Amino acid sequence: MFTPIISDIPSDLSFLIGAVSADTLGINTASENFATTIIVLIALGILGWGYYRALPFGKLGILAWLQSVALMSPWLLFFGLFGLGIYLSLAGVLLLLVASTLLYIYLGKKLRAAGEEELLRSRAEKMLSSVETPPDGSSLEPVKARVQPTTIDKPELVPVPAEDLKAIQGIFGIDTFFATETIPFQDGVICRGNLRGDPEAVYSRMSEKLQEKLGDRYRLFLVENTDGRPVAIILPSKNDPHPSTISQKVLAVVLMVTTIATSLETAGLLLGFDFFSAPMRYSEALPIAGGILTILIAHEIGHQVFAKHHNVKFSWPFFIPTWQIGSFGAVNRFESVLPSRKVLFDVAIAGPAAGGIISLVMLISGFLLSHQGSLFKVPASFFKDSILVGTLARVVLGDTLHQPIVDVHPLVVIGWFGLVITALNLMPAGQLDGGRIVQAIYGRKIAGRTTFATFIVLAIVSFLNPLALYWAVVILILQRNLERPSLNELTEPDDARAALGLLALFLMIAVLLPLTPALAGRLGIGS
Repeated sequence: MFTPIISDIPSDLSFLIGAVSADTLGINTASENFATTIIVLIALGILGWGYYRALPFGKLGILAWLQSVALMSPWLLFFGLFGLGIYLSLAGVLLLLVASTLLYIYLGKKLRAAGEEELLRSRAEKMLSSVETPPDGSSLEPVKARVQPTTIDKPELVPVPAEDLKAIQGIFGIDTFFATETIPFQDGVICRGNLRGDPEAVYSRMSEKLQEKLGDRYRLFLVENTDGRPVAIILPSKNDPHPSTISQKVLAVVLMVTTIATSLETAGLLLGFDFFSAPMRYSEALPIAGGILTILIAHEIGHQVFAKHHNVKFSWPFFIPTWQIGSFGAVNRFESVLPSRKVLFDVAIAGPAAGGIISLVMLISGFLLSHQGSLFKVPASFFKDSILVGTLARVVLGDTLHQPIVDVHPLVVIGWFGLVITALNLMPAGQLDGGRIVQAIYGRKIAGRTTFATFIVLAIVSFLNPLALYWAVVILILQRNLERPSLNELTEPDDARAALGLLALFLMIAVLLPLTPALAGRLGIGS
């Protein structure tokens, strides 16, 4: 029986199933340890700088800093010990991650409790400052706030009709959001003032009032101003995202058909023939192509199911076909405003979760089904191209990896491709799933910085592998912009979502980052 040997796949694929391995760069163990030490020292420096910045904020600042320590400590321990020649087992690494996650959640609860305490204290101080004491101290009488809601000097410049503006001003109050200034903004207005309660509760009350007064004609946004203070923005609903046009849907269908073709071509190349030159052999390529398409479709179904659950509209997927692994995933956009950052997180992570879980199940099942004489023969060195895949291969396949060539089941290759597709879409940039996750957890400012950092990293790696340049161009042209602000941009996702998002980003790194020669040798891969 013909047994394909997957050793002549183009070298470009090494970036897709990991990155450029350290072997190809000629890096020896001593230089790796030196680089690891430098990374640890830089991380410690960042933590020290963070502590210095946190001190002026008191208890809240220290708790936030401790959360950063909780997130970085597993990596500092792992790479620090690695630099000393001490290698943690997979169980030890998982234990560190679980402990770090639990500590992060615990500190998050303490931080929220401290924040509520600080909020109550500041309210009490404001109440005391609003009481006026006569010189003789004979009596204390509450004095009404001297600051009243105001509008600009030239009401005719406000793009909102006067009667609508009056109704809008009526949704504010001293127990929700006390507006002090109204400024024209696009087709609506910005209302500056003071937030007087929990953002989620305040938004709910104000949006209900706006709905009662003006129906569905306007949208209320609670966001942070450039100075970090909450502001209310009211815009006409005509500014909502528009649904996809017929031509855009036609393009989505064309890209879907093209992706089916490239998936068949990928399967054919893995089996040793060109599908486009021999389309009559489609039955041979169909099982592998079907596996790749199953992962892609599961990813998109995950997005759509959670979008429907939260009553938001999500566009059809615009797949990015490629002959190397069938597809690099899909580009989507929201076709309605997002109620909150929680919804953005749920919809964004649902796709990678669905596709990633199916890919991981396929990969592990493929390892379990692999035996001498399996369909594919893979060089053992391939397993060095991914920390996650290499570690799982060592756990399941054991000493088989000592051989130069390893027989594997086709599900191993399909699952690996699926993990790569998932990981590429989890890069923390723009409107990629990873960028949306970072924006939902940390806000727009941090998401903008991670987008820039991702682009820089890809630009540097592109000197070693042209596919990194391809992804840098994709992000720059299609995905560089952040997602539109949610209606309630002030309420952050809970700690469970934050921990889940960090886990997703960790898995992205574990899939794309290769094993170093020293660690691969420690695991006995290819030796």
